[in-house]
Amino acid sequence: MKTASLSRILGAALGVAASTTIASAQQHGVLFTADNAAAGNHVWVVSRSGATLALTNSYATGGLGLGTADGLPSQGSILLSPDGAWLLVCNAGSGEISVFETLAGGALQLTDKVASGGLRPVSVAMNGTLVYVLNADGGAGSVDNVTAFHLGCGNLTMLPGSTRFLSGTNTGPAEVAITRDGEHLIVTEKASNLIDTWELGVDGLASSHLTFTSLGATPYGFAVGRGGKVFVSEAAGGAAGASSVSSYSVGATGTLTTVSAKVPTDQTAACWLALSPSGSLLYTGNAGAGTLSAFKVRANGEISLVTTGGDTANIGAGTHPADLAFSHNGALLFSLNNGNGSISAFEVKGNGSLQSMGGLSGLPSTAAGLAAW
Repeated sequence: MKTASLSRILGAALGVAASTTIASAQQHGVLFTADNAAAGNHVWVVSRSGATLALTNSYATGGLGLGTADGLPSQGSILLSPDGAWLLVCNAGSGEISVFETLAGGALQLTDKVASGGLRPVSVAMNGTLVYVLNADGGAGSVDNVTAFHLGCGNLTMLPGSTRFLSGTNTGPAEVAITRDGEHLIVTEKASNLIDTWELGVDGLASSHLTFTSLGATPYGFAVGRGGKVFVSEAAGGAAGASSVSSYSVGATGTLTTVSAKVPTDQTAACWLALSPSGSLLYTGNAGAGTLSAFKVRANGEISLVTTGGDTANIGAGTHPADLAFSHNGALLFSLNNGNGSISAFEVKGNGSLQSMGGLSGLPSTAAGLAAW
């Protein structure tokens, strides 16, 4: 049976009165990542007091990870529902999605585990009760696809006839997301340098598949913003100092119109991207450089680099910053660095600069996905 959402249970667990404001409640929170272990995937729970992090527990997903160093070559393999009530986790090694209910103090209870509609789920998206899973099946000898589910009371039910294939057999798919209005599905393909869009019907089924050549090479992580805006990191095949970010506007039929084209990060391998809750800032995790880059976002979706040279935060060579996540109120940004098994915490300043607030070490190099409240 569904209990209170994470925003309330954290307050209760910490003795915060029900009337406490969201801002003050955000002094405490929780992060989730997965170890992606081939022998058995687990969610690792990290509690925080302010920006101070502590590993508190781990929970078996009932599925398998891939056990690959530097995690998964994707964004969004762990997803926390907007109300904090449910956590969805990709089991890339066993072709399954696990669903957890969030309980007091960041505890988790496994409520369901279902086949993902493919062999290698690497990213998951949600809008209301509609869930889409991206299966990178080309890397497992099949065909890359997306498949839809309905989430109800902690259970995932596959929508019959919902599987849709990408532009080719093995496209190196990186992420799936649903636009905020729930009308379009988007996928990035690293290997083919394409971005896919579909229209979503009231039944949740995708139709009218379109593909667009990415403005920058190797489109990777992305975020959907207000007003149908999409912000895409471009890793440029890992070429030194060559990565960039582009922004688009999604039209009624799923067409992509350029807003800002290939704005340089001046860094290497900008793979992961996070948009602030306010929509005014975005950050890339530059895996090859061990840095983060910040961009300001205008209301029309135009973006501009905050720091000359693109190095807003230098985590360190070989750290491989991967998935990024904001605290629920946007005051803190967290980076999963599976190159050295750590999570870095930063305070987000109004001008987009980042102040290091320490972090946590001791995570496995296989860790993948990051969600935060």
